[in-house]
Amino acid sequence: MIERFYNLPFIVVLMGVAALSMFGPATYAYVVSDYATSRAFLYSGILFVIFVLMLGLATQNMRIRRQGRSHLISILACFTILPVMLAVPFAEAVPDTRFHNAFFEMVSSLTTTGMTLFAPERLPDAVHLWRAQVAWMGGFFVWVTAIAVFAPLTLGGFEISARGRIGEGARQAVNIADPSTRLRRYAVRLLPIYAGLTGTLWLALYVAGDRPLVALCHAMSVLSTSGISPVAGVAGTSSGGLGEVIIFVFFIFALSRLTFLADERPEGWRSLSSDPEFRTGIGLCLLLSLLLFLRHWLVSFEDQEISLFEGLKGLWGALFTVTSFLTTTGFESGSWDTARAWSGFGAPGVLLLGLAVFGGGVATTAGGVKLLRCYALAQHGLREMEKLVQPNSIGAAGRLGRAFRREGAYAAWVFFMLFALSVAFVTAAISLAGAVDFEDAVILTVAALSTTGPLVESAGAEPIQLVALSDTARLILSAAMILGRLETIAIIALLNPEFWR
Repeated sequence: MIERFYNLPFIVVLMGVAALSMFGPATYAYVVSDYATSRAFLYSGILFVIFVLMLGLATQNMRIRRQGRSHLISILACFTILPVMLAVPFAEAVPDTRFHNAFFEMVSSLTTTGMTLFAPERLPDAVHLWRAQVAWMGGFFVWVTAIAVFAPLTLGGFEISARGRIGEGARQAVNIADPSTRLRRYAVRLLPIYAGLTGTLWLALYVAGDRPLVALCHAMSVLSTSGISPVAGVAGTSSGGLGEVIIFVFFIFALSRLTFLADERPEGWRSLSSDPEFRTGIGLCLLLSLLLFLRHWLVSFEDQEISLFEGLKGLWGALFTVTSFLTTTGFESGSWDTARAWSGFGAPGVLLLGLAVFGGGVATTAGGVKLLRCYALAQHGLREMEKLVQPNSIGAAGRLGRAFRREGAYAAWVFFMLFALSVAFVTAAISLAGAVDFEDAVILTVAALSTTGPLVESAGAEPIQLVALSDTARLILSAAMILGRLETIAIIALLNPEFWR
């Protein structure tokens, strides 16, 4: 029986998991006596379980010849078709909204973007749980598929450290190990880690003072880097600064896959000190936080006396917020507004947009360009400056270092150019389709492509009202979120004729 389940098409398995997950919010809504919302999720879950069973019977004898290609197509189908199914209970539980809005919410959640059309008080608690749960499942899906599918195809950032020319992994997809076996192996291996970290963070936030629902939603949001919150962010929680410190510790898992994959740490935890992604992420967080703190301090020092406590509070607000947006989570510290107020610092749009574009580590739930690509480009730039001074010098760091500076930098530059072109095209499309100016269109575009939805609230002088956007503009944003989650190179791999032969 289990073997038949494993042999089903990947998208059917995902639909089955999504259908079963609807019973979680149904149970919670029943416990809190929200019977209307409970019925919406219960009936939707029963309906889709029956539908998936029928679909499974119809496709149980289907044999897929090219597993690598099939699973890449299934990943695309997951972010385009599955939100339609996930939006049904949302639309039923929130009857005063259109299905189009529910679909947008589910695309935003599944891609771990966290962009929302609704004020927190408008949605029932079970619907908040559903949004956070969908984002949590989307984050786990990204974890598993990045290692089981993208890594053998040298996509998703793995092309930086792969030997050979860019794209060779896609042409050799038929020669890799069975992706179904890899998916099962890594799903079984990573689920206890992912669930254990989420449970640990949930318990820690609950002990710190948060309500159980708020603590669970924030725990899911931090591990999936979605930034979804039922109380409009961590600044409105009961845990206060202690909760921020606890959350800050868990940001580390979005900086490098070495933090949760023991097999890639040959020297144990000491391997993190030599990991380029981890060092780049920590360096950026510390450097930018210190610069912001010094700017705050110098600007305010001439006008008023600042106590040591206020200074440390401003430093913490900068450190937490910078790290949060670098990991594309998007939570703001409760001390962030305080630091900006006493320094006279305006809307930090450029800083937050830049951090979101940098993104987190490869094969993590973070979006953006990824730190490994930034590191490869930085190494290439440093090497070019060395050659200006000493043209006949030989670069150090061995074969791997040369690969980062050559093939890795080439692949990173290709992706960066594709990302820049995507920003340009999506910005133009949103400007034409929605009633927004150029600045807001850029913020919306970067928020979607980097999967950092809270940018729409934080990056501009005023929060962007997504409700005012046209349906066409929201569809463009949905497509941009999917593109940002899958990455442009993966889409191009699907369009490569050699990939289909």
